[in-house]
Amino acid sequence: MSLTLRTISREQHLAFIQSLPAASHMQVPAWADVKAEWRSENLGWFDRSGQLVGVGLVLYRQLPKIKRYLAYLPEGPVINWYAPNLDDWIQPMLAHLKQQGAFSVKMGPPVIIRRWNADTIKRGIQDPDIKRLRDLEADFIEPRAFEVADKLRRMGWQQGEDGGAGFGDVQPRYVYQVPLANRSLEEVHKNFNQLWRRNIKKAEKAGVEVVQGGYQDLPEWQRLYEITAVRDHFRPRPLSYFQRMWTALNTEDPNRMRLYFARHNGVNLSAATMLIVGGHVWYSYGASDNIGREVRPSNAMQWRMLRDAYALGATVYDLRGISDSLDETDHLFGLIQFKVGTGGQAAEYLGEWDFPLNKLLHKALDIYMSRR
Repeated sequence: MSLTLRTISREQHLAFIQSLPAASHMQVPAWADVKAEWRSENLGWFDRSGQLVGVGLVLYRQLPKIKRYLAYLPEGPVINWYAPNLDDWIQPMLAHLKQQGAFSVKMGPPVIIRRWNADTIKRGIQDPDIKRLRDLEADFIEPRAFEVADKLRRMGWQQGEDGGAGFGDVQPRYVYQVPLANRSLEEVHKNFNQLWRRNIKKAEKAGVEVVQGGYQDLPEWQRLYEITAVRDHFRPRPLSYFQRMWTALNTEDPNRMRLYFARHNGVNLSAATMLIVGGHVWYSYGASDNIGREVRPSNAMQWRMLRDAYALGATVYDLRGISDSLDETDHLFGLIQFKVGTGGQAAEYLGEWDFPLNKLLHKALDIYMSRR
């Protein structure tokens, strides 16, 4: 199969994404507007008959002072990763990006390599010899994913170093997902652990109300998000980022991004953003106040978001990144503990891969990034 690659319009790109069961929210054309500080390009792969068979959103970040770029395809490109001729997909892309002035390419193949069920993870947490997910036998392994990794290595791609935490990549290598396809809501609820079910009931009894917000409610979202940032020691994104995200994504598709609040006695206690692309729904950002935790607003909100995802016909509710640490003393352990309560699965992606088109500049970027 011989493939050609060229720049396509946003409309072509979007139509292709809409024809698929799901794709990453970072590969829809509007994501380029969210990442306004990057230059962007929509790529299309065409087969011999001229049919569009794959797309990729490329973000270009310029190096200071010179016209050379890092080309980044977050959670993409959207191609047939299991094609026997993966080379025929990747080589035209590298040639094109080099022509565009890229000195290095970073991509995140949307390929899942392993999955662990909640019960397996719980057993791992209880076993003192097991410190990480990767020490635990997976419930599902995708052999074709290992072939993809081998092919990429042979082509000269380098796997991003993540130090085992799953957070070294720009996008998380490990995520937590609740599968919804071919399951009833009752089944999903029954799969929650006892604590989750108890907390949902507690929130209901206390009269916690979960409501959807709009663009005008983003300052209230920001208030809760900044409280969370102080508590959890991270640097918050500015309000303008979420306003841009809302405008860009919902202009492309009015149901692409949602905002939820859990409130008690008229006071907002927690909030979350939700993103929707086809059958894949993500809990994207979360925030909560330091007060009112005893009425369990976060559990109530997640249960409502999950039910809404189900009503939309979603096949997966994605709680996004986790660390792969099963060590209770690890500061990131609480993240997996909270998400495991939903009874879903931890999934490991292939991670992010780099291709140095100019080895010297690529090395210089590596040194610069490690010093930041």
